[in-house]
Amino acid sequence: MSLRTPLANARNHGSAGDGVAHWWAQRFSAIAMIGLVAWLVWALLSVAGASHAEAAAWLGQPFNASMAILFSLVSIYHSRLGLQVIIEDYVHQRGVELALQIVIKLAALLAAALAVMAILKVALGA
Repeated sequence: MSLRTPLANARNHGSAGDGVAHWWAQRFSAIAMIGLVAWLVWALLSVAGASHAEAAAWLGQPFNASMAILFSLVSIYHSRLGLQVIIEDYVHQRGVELALQIVIKLAALLAAALAVMAILKVALGA
């Protein structure tokens, strides 16, 4: 027999407060995406009609390469957060949910690595 009250047993368990960090992360990444999408639109308009060499030279500028990498990473992170919520809300079999969460995290990691490597390859002229 436990002398703990039901409230004491419930504290630090369950969803109370668990999703707040995730919620804030999703909001901050969405706010960051506003500025990054504005940069992307400007970037696409800047290189519209340019040759491959001109576009590569444009991406070779440190600011543009940094912004492209930042856009890629934030958009991948934001999409991973969104997919995580969808899976948590609509997949009700624990094993399937866990497998999908792992696949999404690995896919996001792979996509981030490939995006950064591709941008750096073009930017550095390798």
